[in-house]
Formats: sequence, structure tokens, C-alpha cells
Amino acid sequence: MAPGRRRLLLETAAREFARAGYERASLNRIIRSCGMSKSSFYYYLGSKEALFDAVVTEGGAALVAALEVPDPASFADGDFWGRARRLLDRVVALGQREPWFTDLGRVFYLDDAPSGPGTALGRALAAVDAWLEGVLAAGRASRAVRDDLPTSLQRQLTFAVLRAMDDWSLRHLEDLDPAQRRRLAEAQFDAIRRLLAG
Repeated sequence: MAPGRRRLLLETAAREFARAGYERASLNRIIRSCGMSKSSFYYYLGSKEALFDAVVTEGGAALVAALEVPDPASFADGDFWGRARRLLDRVVALGQREPWFTDLGRVFYLDDAPSGPGTALGRALAAVDAWLEGVLAAGRASRAVRDDLPTSLQRQLTFAVLRAMDDWSLRHLEDLDPAQRRRLAEAQFDAIRRLLAG
């Protein structure tokens, strides 16, 4: 499939999954919106689950590249909170510029999506968790992050709080004007800093 056509399919599918959920998402609606035939779709992808996996895998890779996600070790350079803040700013700006990344974010929180350890979503969440573990280790080593809790508990707490904030923000994004979005991002960053700062 031509790259532009594949990107259209993935963006359209992300929008449909984000709007309808995994189970209720309509392959027919996705295929029709892309101007594809069913036979072409099944030739290239074969199933709804394969399409969902492609959205998560390829969309996630595009998001990581667009954000220029830093290596966890770089957070140990003495500017931990500044680096974290700049990454958050890039996330917010990218979400405003690229609606498909907002849809992709919503896809990560679908209750009915295939998300076990062997699925694309399960692997993506495990990769985020591992990255966060590395960032926290760098922060603890540089004393920017507190070290009075067991590392595994701190990682679980941080991951859970970040997921809850992200999920809520994505669900309510359309209810907020740009100034409210900026204030919400500021408040969320401050909450994480209060949770973790050493």
C-alpha cells in the first residue's frame, strides 16, 4: 500500500476507534471513508485486530518520532524538571497540531481493546512503562526525584497518575478552550512534580 494511502487508513481507523470503541468500530465505515474496496483492505491487513495493531504500532512510532522522545538517561543531566516540562510542552503542541495523535491517545484508553501482553497495545504500554522506569531512575540518581519509596511502587504510582490525567484530558479535550488546556497541563505537571520531587 502506498505510504500516503496507508497513513489515511491509519488516521481514519484511529478516529473511528477513538469515537466508537474497539468493538463497535465499523470496518465498513473505515473502508468507505478511505475509498477502499473490502478486498483491498483484507489483502493488506486481513482483520479489524490487525488494523488496530497497525494503528497502535505505526501511530505510536510516528508519535515517538514527532515528539523526539528523549532517552531516559538524558534526564540525569541536571535539568530533570526542565527536560520533563519541555517534553510535556511538545505533547500539548503536537496534540493541537495533529488531531490524529489525539485520536491515537484515546485509542490507548479503550476499555474493550485487545490489550494483553502479546498485543500491540500491551507491548506499547510495556514500552512506555519501561521508559518511565528509566526516567525515574535517572531522576533518582540526580536527586531530582525523591527516593524514599521503593522504586517499583514509585513507578506504578507515577504510571497510574499519568495515565489517569492523560485519559481524563483526552476525554474532555473538546470541552476546554486553549487557555483552559494550558492551565490544565500546568496543573498536571505541578501535581506530578509534587508527587515525585526530591
